[in-house]
Amino acid sequence: MNTVLSIQSHVSFGHVGNSAAVFPLQRAGYEVWPVHTVNFSNHTGYGDWGGPLLPADQVADVIDGLERREAFDKIDVILSGYQGSPEIADVIIDAVTRIKKENPNAVYACDPVMGNAKSGCFVDDSIPPLLRDKVIPVADIATPNQFELGFLTGKPVDTFEQVLDAVRALQEMGPSVVLVTSLVRPETGDDVIEMLAVDGDEAYLVQTPYLNFKRNGSGDVTAALFSGHYAYHGEVSQALEATAASVYELLETTYKRGSAELDLIFAQECFVDPKQHFDVTAVDNFPTGGK
Repeated sequence: MNTVLSIQSHVSFGHVGNSAAVFPLQRAGYEVWPVHTVNFSNHTGYGDWGGPLLPADQVADVIDGLERREAFDKIDVILSGYQGSPEIADVIIDAVTRIKKENPNAVYACDPVMGNAKSGCFVDDSIPPLLRDKVIPVADIATPNQFELGFLTGKPVDTFEQVLDAVRALQEMGPSVVLVTSLVRPETGDDVIEMLAVDGDEAYLVQTPYLNFKRNGSGDVTAALFSGHYAYHGEVSQALEATAASVYELLETTYKRGSAELDLIFAQECFVDPKQHFDVTAVDNFPTGGK
């Protein structure tokens, strides 16, 4: 059993941040220790919410308490998502350094939550540069969507070749493992969407049917499952295949039931035994060089 320390937001209503990441990981068989960066009633997409951003010193205090329990050497994955305030970046970096000192085999997975192609950036203006300049360089795994990949690398990501070039640039910034979510490219039809996973010089694609709707938190579920599966299997194609199957079934269930939030509980068997799987194919023309 792998243990995941998940440092991200919490909401009471709906499923984003830790409220999206913790249960799927637990249902898939992983131990999860959540540390919240905000405590909101709901995600901010509603335009109204209650509850506070948690001060960085309070977040750090929770992590310090775990250290006093001599728990650091039990952590296999440090996962971070929505950070809330810019000061959280230093807390995460410090936690990664201290945990890896106790367990050199632990990996840090950064989901660089900042926005998407339709909405643009929806976080504090200071957070994207912090993610790019301070957090990504210490990450082992990064899980940007296509928009976030372009921002982090400063490169165009309109064609598949450009995406591959941007992934290599992101690897050179720090993480050797990169998962690009919500990948859309001109070479494919409008009825499909893809994910691209890269580990060193190996690159793999998976394609699933495109569902013409959006539910907040799907990226958080994806980043969590991929990070957990990668730490467990140690093989990027297996992590990609397992993640794609679970996430597609979760979204399909949510779509068919017309749920306003992710149908995480109703669809929970998809995290254990998804009904269908999708072929993972190797990318032959991944740019050479780098890590």
